[in-house]
Amino acid sequence: MALYAITIFLSAFLLFQVQPLIAKIILPWFGGSAAVWSASMLFFQLLLLAGYAYAHVSIRFLKARSQMILHVALLAGSCLLLPILPNPIWRPTESGDPTFRILLLLGATIGLPYFLLSSTSPLLQAWYVRRSGSGIPYRLFALSNFGSLLALVSFPFVVEPQMASRMQAYSWSTAYVAFALVCAFTAWVSKDASSNSAASSDLANLSAASDTDSAPGFLQLLLWVSLAACASVLLIAVTNHMSENVAPIPLLWVLPLAIYLLTFIFCFESGRFYHRWLFIPLLFPALGGMAYMIYAAEGNLTIKWAIPGFAGGLFVCCMLCHGELARRRPAPKHLTLFYLMVSVGGAIGGVFVALIAPRIFVTYFELEIGLVACGVLALIAAWNAYLPKLGALPVRIAIIVGIGFLAGYVGRKERELNKGVLLRVRNFYGPLDVRQDAPTEPYAERTLMHGTINHGSQLVDPVLKYVSTSYYGKNSGIGRAIKAIQAGGPVRMGLIGLGSGVTTNYGRKGDYVRVYEINPLIEMIAQKWFTFYPHSDADKQILMGDARLTLERQEPQNFDLMAVDAFSSDAIPVHLLTREAMAIYWKHLKPDGVLALHISNRYLNLEPVCLGDAVAYGKTAMTVDDDGEEASYMSSSTWVLVTSNKDFFKSSSFGDADMHPTKPVAKFRPWTDDYSNLFQILSIR
Repeated sequence: MALYAITIFLSAFLLFQVQPLIAKIILPWFGGSAAVWSASMLFFQLLLLAGYAYAHVSIRFLKARSQMILHVALLAGSCLLLPILPNPIWRPTESGDPTFRILLLLGATIGLPYFLLSSTSPLLQAWYVRRSGSGIPYRLFALSNFGSLLALVSFPFVVEPQMASRMQAYSWSTAYVAFALVCAFTAWVSKDASSNSAASSDLANLSAASDTDSAPGFLQLLLWVSLAACASVLLIAVTNHMSENVAPIPLLWVLPLAIYLLTFIFCFESGRFYHRWLFIPLLFPALGGMAYMIYAAEGNLTIKWAIPGFAGGLFVCCMLCHGELARRRPAPKHLTLFYLMVSVGGAIGGVFVALIAPRIFVTYFELEIGLVACGVLALIAAWNAYLPKLGALPVRIAIIVGIGFLAGYVGRKERELNKGVLLRVRNFYGPLDVRQDAPTEPYAERTLMHGTINHGSQLVDPVLKYVSTSYYGKNSGIGRAIKAIQAGGPVRMGLIGLGSGVTTNYGRKGDYVRVYEINPLIEMIAQKWFTFYPHSDADKQILMGDARLTLERQEPQNFDLMAVDAFSSDAIPVHLLTREAMAIYWKHLKPDGVLALHISNRYLNLEPVCLGDAVAYGKTAMTVDDDGEEASYMSSSTWVLVTSNKDFFKSSSFGDADMHPTKPVAKFRPWTDDYSNLFQILSIR
């Protein structure tokens, strides 16, 4: 059994190590959006389904020797596709939903290796049963999940801080070759069945007991799929919720996935961990708590509470889903069918969150649906269950009441969120709302919200309509910088991130303004629902697509000022703050030009990142804070201004500014396209 255990453990480790690795590599190519992880998770789940289907078909229809020959040939072919570095030809050349491009890119880069890794656990378990004649080896399934968990935990804490992305890819590829050799040897050893199993490729003959077991019925298959799908939806939806409000980084990808796998380990290792009398009563406080956190503090609950709260809630939900799956696991001859149905459920969850939800919902409503669905599945699980410590009827009644309260609470909160909403839309990059205060309110505003974050507002009062508001007022870092430059005459400005168009409000007749925007919905909203951009008299143009890719293709623009103000909800696109990104910006700036970096953030101290980039290019960096207290329509902001012109900050525009030299962090390693580590700058206060 040791050989099978080693092979399964290694395959599981590589399977889940490559997920954050490859997703982080391709993240900059697609705007740094949190949705890149959702699309990647969809790919991983689809390939997992394909791998399980391959294992099921091989065991059912191929002789043992044929299985060995086919699998060894595929392993050899997969090694020819290494190393797993994506080809730059897959980088997008235009704006729009890149989901299918991401799926194709991942397929071309890691498709066959990932497919074979996915098939390893069910295939080798079936080979072990056939060769040994023993019962179904669910402990090997638990071992597989332990290897996966170890891979996930090690990535953000060990691999990512120590190794650059390219080195990670080469190291993984080397380890994969070792796995392929071990797996090929295991396949060769397994080509002949033992006397206990009569050399049959059909698992129906693996044990005498399994001959009498009837095939699972349709309702049983449906329940397997539903339990797996619900856990998958909650996993991805919780990950999206956290990533959108902090940053799309491996740490926040790994934590929910690690919890998901941990529950698999607990539930399939033995029956000691999952007890209905414990987890059914825990479920509804968990569901209610997560529903509350979605809406608490207008969706901006501090991560000090949100991360442990969602992590704990996800654990309870996945324990119920996976515990009920483990309770319903079949006899040995239906082993691969069971795993196939579990993977079908996982794929359905991924398709729902990554493909269906963005096209049918205008908000992140899939998390709420997952919570209610989990309650319904708990009711189904408890309907015919033996509950000696609770009593079946009271539990069923309590679950029905709990589902009703949960659905009612979610419905009421969604109705409250719709108040004052003029427009609600969603695409790959997330949900967007245009909200407007009641006209009777002082300084009534129309505001663009991306998730829970204000992306610029405009006063409704015709007299104040073109006052620059929110993070871009006259006392903000960007406001002061533009005023100082405009004192010398017409200016050339490059703006990364359009939002509601407040920054373009500074454009005067004779000025040259180019805006770089990746989200097509933002362009539509800024021109239809706000008037800052249309009103500007500058020579202006919006260039659609990822800013870095667009700037790479352009001739030097000779800008006096470039502003980097691209956020996805509250998440900062890391690839816009790397050393290579700065090189592109300075290519387009005049020698004494100014780079303005908007770093307002609740959880990330981005000053050392900006300072490292400034020092690398021999520039001076100053941080300008604005408390936004001069008016209710202003927001507090932090901007870092970088320039080689040290006299720039002597301008009268900065006379009363709250300004200081940008601060370093001890032992900070500068960010590059190949390396970034948010642990050094993360704060949960």
